[in-house]
Amino acid sequence: MNESLKIGFFGGTFDPIHFGHLNLALHILEKHQLDQVFFSPANFSPEKGGNPPAAPKKARKEMVEIAIEEIPEFTVIEIELEREGPSYTIDTIEQLQKQMPGIQFYLILGEDILPGLPNWKDVERLLEMAPPLVGGRPKALTPQLPSAIQEKIDKGQTPIPSMDISSSELRELLHQKKYCRQWIPAKVLDYIHKHGLY
Repeated sequence: MNESLKIGFFGGTFDPIHFGHLNLALHILEKHQLDQVFFSPANFSPEKGGNPPAAPKKARKEMVEIAIEEIPEFTVIEIELEREGPSYTIDTIEQLQKQMPGIQFYLILGEDILPGLPNWKDVERLLEMAPPLVGGRPKALTPQLPSAIQEKIDKGQTPIPSMDISSSELRELLHQKKYCRQWIPAKVLDYIHKHGLY
């Protein structure tokens, strides 16, 4: 791989992946001229209080693959799915940097993540290794971030049109048999129905 590559790292449970995820990743890719975005489904997120995702990891990985199949700059990686226990982003970035020396990684974050960011494992070192690119309006939502973190967030702040939906809300709508094609790619929704998820 070319050592000048800029790669965005987009982690999450993707339970399920939806247009808000794709909207964020596409805007960050284009506005920051990234070469690739790695989608990294988590085994489970420490930020979710230890609650395991609703869908199995194989299903979440396959839903991401379906959602991004027509976007050549997007790739699914399985590092966190193969690891036991919670998925700590710092561990994944360290592993990627060892596997791909010289590549510059950037952390793709939605503004909804920011309030909990100070609690992430080794967060200041993580943001040094993989500068954050934050989609949305972070300052409006998180005025209380520590200054060392806020400084890096400000540098990577990327105004994008927000899509006010979350995976947890979608799981509830799907459970209620509501129409969700405005939020979830059609092929992903077909997969959800076929496999009886949520």
